[in-house]
Formats: sequence, C-alpha cells, structure tokens
Amino acid sequence: MKPLNYFLADLPPGTSFSPTMIAEACQALKHNRAQYLASKSTLNLIETLADVAADWCDPHNPIRQLALKDGPAATGFSAPVLARGLDQFFGQLTADRLRQLVFQDLGHLDRLDRFVATEPEHQTRRLALATSPELLVHITAGNLPVPALMSIVLGLLVRSAQFVKCATGTSWLPRMLAHSIHARESKLAACLEIAEWPGGNTPLETVLFEQADCVTATGRDETLTALRLRLPPQTRFVGYGHRVSFGYVSREMLSQSEARQLTRAAARDVSAWDQSGCLSPHLYYVETGGTIAPRDFAEQLATALAELEAVEPRGQLPPAEAAEISTRRAVYELRAAQSLETQLWQSPQSTAWTVIYEEDPRFQTSCLNRFVYVKPARNLADTLQQSAAFSGRVSTVGLAACGDKLRELSTALARWGVARVCPIGRMQDPALPWRHDGRPTLNELVTWTDWEL
Repeated sequence: MKPLNYFLADLPPGTSFSPTMIAEACQALKHNRAQYLASKSTLNLIETLADVAADWCDPHNPIRQLALKDGPAATGFSAPVLARGLDQFFGQLTADRLRQLVFQDLGHLDRLDRFVATEPEHQTRRLALATSPELLVHITAGNLPVPALMSIVLGLLVRSAQFVKCATGTSWLPRMLAHSIHARESKLAACLEIAEWPGGNTPLETVLFEQADCVTATGRDETLTALRLRLPPQTRFVGYGHRVSFGYVSREMLSQSEARQLTRAAARDVSAWDQSGCLSPHLYYVETGGTIAPRDFAEQLATALAELEAVEPRGQLPPAEAAEISTRRAVYELRAAQSLETQLWQSPQSTAWTVIYEEDPRFQTSCLNRFVYVKPARNLADTLQQSAAFSGRVSTVGLAACGDKLRELSTALARWGVARVCPIGRMQDPALPWRHDGRPTLNELVTWTDWEL
C-alpha cells in the first residue's frame, strides 16, 4: 500500500511551505480538536491507542509491512533493527500500561476528564483537574524515531492538537504512525500534523511558535537553549537535552555462564537502534576480581556483536560517519601495537561493529554506530569519580549485580544523578511509564487547577 497525501510531510520532497500555510494548518488543528478530540474520554483514547499499537505488532498489517519494506531506505536502519525497535515500542502500548502511565503521572485515571480527588486531596478537601495544551508543537531530533513516536502518543493521550516538526529526512516513521491512526480513526488524525523542513527557518517557526501553547523539543543542549529564547513568554517549553548512558558489571556476575549471557545482552543494547539514542551505552565498566577478566568480557562482547550482525545487520552509514569510525579505529590500532593496555576487535572489511578494551578508567564517549568501549573498574565509587564530568548528564545505567549489592549500587547511582537504572539488555527498552530524564512525562504537558471545597 501507499498512504495518501494527508499530512504536509506526504508532499513531494522540496515542497516549500509559507508562513500562511503553517498558520492555517495550526488553526485547522485547533478547530478539529475542539470539534472532536477535546470531548474524548481518557479511557476511550487509551483503547484507540492500544488498537493502533496492536496494528503495528501485527505482521500482516499493511502499514507495518510498508514501514519495514521502505523504512531502511528512509531511516538508515536495517529491516531487522527496525522490526525489533518497533516491536519493543508498540508492544509496550497496551491499554493496561497506558492506564498505569496516567495513574502514575496524574494520580487518577479521570484527572483529564473532570475534577477528581486522590486520598490526600480528600483529606484537605480539594479536587483537581489537569488541562492539556490546545496546540502542542514537537520539535524532534533526527537520530532516533522513538522519541517522536512517543511524543505523538502522549499528546493524543492528553487530548492536544499536535504539530510535529521533524528534522529533514526523519519524518518517515512519524508519518507512518499518523497514517495508522488515520486508518483507525480519521477524525483523530485530523488533530495531528506532520511536517519537515531544515531547522532555523525563522519565518515558519515564528508562526508555529506563536500558535503553540506548549513546545517540546529533543536535541543538543545548545539547540534547546537557543530555541527557548525564541518562544513567546506565555508558551511553555519542555526540553530534553543530550544525555549519555553506560553499563556496569559487578564481579559477582562474572562467572563463565553469567558472562556469556551478559555479553549477549550487552550486544543487544549496543545494536538496538544501532546505538543511536541517549539510552545507548557508550561503554561498559567491568569490575576486576571476577572469574572473567574485563579484557575477556570485551572479547566475548565482540563475539556477541559479530553473531548479532549476522541476523540484525547495522544500517548503511553516511560516508562521514563511516570515516569517523575508521579514523578512531586507526588510533586504537596504533595504541594496541604499542601497549598491552589497549586491545581492539572489529568487523572485517566493514565498520559494522567495534569493541575497544582500554585500561584507562576515564569515561570515554563513543562515536556510536555499534562502537563500544570496555574498561576495568575497581568499584563503583571509583567509576563515578572517573565519570565526574558527566554527572547529571547520564540517562541510563545498565547494571548487572545481585543481592544486596544490586540495591546498594542502584542507590549510589541514583544519588549521583542517574535518571534510570535497568538490567543490561534492556537499556533501549524502557518501561512505558518511565520518567524521561527523571521527570514525569504527562505532568510536564498539563497545567493544574485546584478546587478547594
């Protein structure tokens, strides 16, 4: 199937938009919201979103088939990588988990529908209502599709009209999600617009921001700072800046059998979405003193990445990104030839995957695209000291530990400022109600009214 031209992003590449066209699109979104979306109940929207997600998990669904057929050329991810990532994302969007998200962030399932009270609010004779923005504008990043997809889901859940402005060349999957919503409920899709143009188009973006009640954005910290300054004073801003992630393996988990399972799980984290998101590990710290030494862990991780490449190949890279990997490999080949403290494993005749073992304990950022470091660690306290430059900027730590030490390490990571701790193997697969960057996602979008009785 081929979706009809329904959204601005469906128009031929290179189509020019005028400020008037953007303003009229925003006005149409607001009108459609008032006519249809604003009166929908939360439970009704949850059921619709769960149905859309079920469509995406159905291998016979035409839109899913189209996404996997044409998606590799449009996104740069191979079909197996796309399939795994889409299954993980849409598999979470069940009615139960969407209800859990609303309850967790807003305290009551009917909070967006009417004035209600939780038990503490009853005790102080208060009711509260959460109100969503009339028009929600999303400025999406270009490295990973999941944040854009999640933004659309959250915006529909709070009953906002939405304008999703994608980075150039990144609107494919958001468009496919929008078309799948249209296939289920066309009036709901009429409250959603998808468009893309190069960033920094001041005439278009000025009109868009003037129409918005709330703007969300994902990207580099400098980009978010500049964007915030361009918004009208009354427009709310929700920004998610650059973050890094890493893995940590305690010595108790380094038996022969455990290490093999762990390196396979670590390889899944590195390969998910080709290591392109903030949740992707740049490196793994491996404690010394276990049955398996950190260097052996690195070698087994290389073997696991090679095995995974055979069934989930990395996507094709632009020449500049492939050249960066080759250049960095050359640096470590030279170091490995001169010192036993560095060792390198790499895919033959390609840049598909790279593992660098380095005894230098300082935190090292990767060039990503399945390029990962392994470093020895004496203990977590020493590791956090070596990573001090990234304190407050770590999104996720994949943690392998057991018993009391698991709780101890998780608590230390939380106190250090890590927003999420999870088992290795699930770094790119957060639970639906997770608090992105440590903040409740729905709560960031709504405003509250307290009614004192």
